[in-house]
Amino acid sequence: MTLQQLRYFLAVAATRHFTRAAELVDVAQPSLSKQIRALENELGTPLFSRARTNIALTQAGEALLPIAKRILADVDAAKLEVADLVGLRRGRVRLGATPSLCVSVLADALRRFHDRYPGIRLVVEEGGSRDLTKALLRGDLDLALIAVPAGEVGPEPALTTRPVLREDLVVASSATGAWPPKSRSQVRLATLRGRPMVMFRRGYDLRETTLRACGEVGFEPRLAVEGGEMDAVLRFVEANLGVAIVPSMVLAGRPGLRGTRLSAPGLSRTIALAHRSDVPPTSAARAFQSVLLDFLRSAATSGGLPEGVEFTS
Repeated sequence: MTLQQLRYFLAVAATRHFTRAAELVDVAQPSLSKQIRALENELGTPLFSRARTNIALTQAGEALLPIAKRILADVDAAKLEVADLVGLRRGRVRLGATPSLCVSVLADALRRFHDRYPGIRLVVEEGGSRDLTKALLRGDLDLALIAVPAGEVGPEPALTTRPVLREDLVVASSATGAWPPKSRSQVRLATLRGRPMVMFRRGYDLRETTLRACGEVGFEPRLAVEGGEMDAVLRFVEANLGVAIVPSMVLAGRPGLRGTRLSAPGLSRTIALAHRSDVPPTSAARAFQSVLLDFLRSAATSGGLPEGVEFTS
């Protein structure tokens, strides 16, 4: 079994077409097909079912797919680590981050890192914490800034996490809406009972946080709209379809929204910097972690963090 064969296998698995897979990896289609057959012969079983108009993974192919991705990700990491030895003049950092961070502090941290290491390519994936955790475990990301609900140490034993920020969660409402009254600086979570709410899609960490918090005070939210990502949820709230529980930092620069704090004990979550425990971060990833922590520490000292956000590392 060779790395080339695994790359060809992943190309066919991604395209479900031998000719398009050959174009993807820049090789003649007969050569690709020959290598796939050699791989199947070595493994002793077909990896693809080859109908005339439909290429599908067999059970053996499905089993090999995540392993092949992991092997090639580790090989890429090894190449990047060696390249890092030339003094961080080139390389790559694949970073995952929650939407609340992508629209607030992350851009300035990325600028500082890029200024210091202009040859290192930054690849940013935005998503919910559960999706980012899965991407880390697959080897698709080097680092991720993920949300950890209050009281939890970390989302996954196979990840190493370092808490870096604590962010308050607030009730977001339309600036033109009648509730909560503008005279109220805080509201109790229980007052959301029966009020229309806008809810994130299933699997989104803020959805689980909201449902759990409401359940703890004895009610199930009345959902007016559900299924959105962060931008969609905020837009629905702006349109006065309902209220939502969101990180306070995402309301900055949105005059159509206002945030109301929750009465004590309130709601908050911890943002942690995470990486796979079994694969040490590359030098480039470690350099980014250092720059990020220095930036957040400096911003906390100078008052540059958004309202409701604290540096905890």
